Amino acid sequence: MNSRVRWQTSATALLTAALTAFAAAPALAQDPYPSKPIHLIVPFPAGGGGDNLARLVMTRVAKELGQPLVVENVAGAGGNIGVAKGSKAPPDGYTLIYGTNGTHGINQTLYSKPGFNAERDFQPVSQLTKIAAMVVVRPGLPAANMKELLTLVKANPGKHTFASAGNGTTSHLAGEMLSAGAGLEMVHVPYRGGALAMTDLLGGQVDLMIDVMPNTAPQVKGGRIKGLAVSTAQRLASQPDVPTIAESGVPGFDVSAWDAIFAPAGTPQSVVQRVNEAIGKALADPALQAQLRERGSEVAPSSPQALREFVGAEIKRWGEAVKRSGATVD
Repeated sequence: MNSRVRWQTSATALLTAALTAFAAAPALAQDPYPSKPIHLIVPFPAGGGGDNLARLVMTRVAKELGQPLVVENVAGAGGNIGVAKGSKAPPDGYTLIYGTNGTHGINQTLYSKPGFNAERDFQPVSQLTKIAAMVVVRPGLPAANMKELLTLVKANPGKHTFASAGNGTTSHLAGEMLSAGAGLEMVHVPYRGGALAMTDLLGGQVDLMIDVMPNTAPQVKGGRIKGLAVSTAQRLASQPDVPTIAESGVPGFDVSAWDAIFAPAGTPQSVVQRVNEAIGKALADPALQAQLRERGSEVAPSSPQALREFVGAEIKRWGEAVKRSGATVD
């Protein structure tokens, strides 16, 4: 092949490559993320508290993203089955995972084999909300406020009971944290769910409980039980007259449930940032904020990096409470 033929062949190849790239460019420009429905894995049963919060917030986020949201409930093993499934999804931003302090905090120690690593297997996107808990006591317990409750329990070690939704649940470990922080000796009474625990508290079979606001606030508002203190560092806007545990004699006490959105590890940062921005815009909506407050939740959007650091700290904190409690799930 002479030099002129070689030159013409090379020029033709370059022209073809340029035309191909030019033709592809409009297609790429017309296909930004997201260009199809987004799949959200909720690792809890449909209709439960976590599912309702996930749908309420993420449906609004989907509007910001301009695509429909398809929710898949994959319940089991305290949320582990659904979260593990989500960790194996393609890291393209079209599968997101709803996680909580249970799945991405407690379960990492509570379960010997949760099926995923909460730090390694996910790309954090944003925290959604935090959910305070409230200390509530049975009718007739001689304690009008949190300070009186602490005095009563300390004076009678091992004679008072606290109920929970089950071993290793947020309500159980919050009670363990209170016992450790205040130097209390109480008897833990686990139930098969928060509703059964609340029923026995109302009936006077157990003395107290620390449970999330969506479960406790309606009972306190109805006058059926007394609410003595909230678990967060600051008082709640929705319960301004209820003091915190920290200001009632347990300095530094700050415990809350929380939820967040995660993507599979390896999801592009540009996609993560796009979803993060949409979550921020959704949670800035006063109407959505009001709906969340009615459910005992406060908005708590975060950056992906802040969520990563938060999860690391929560795994350690909840893990220590799990170890103190002796609860395990094999």
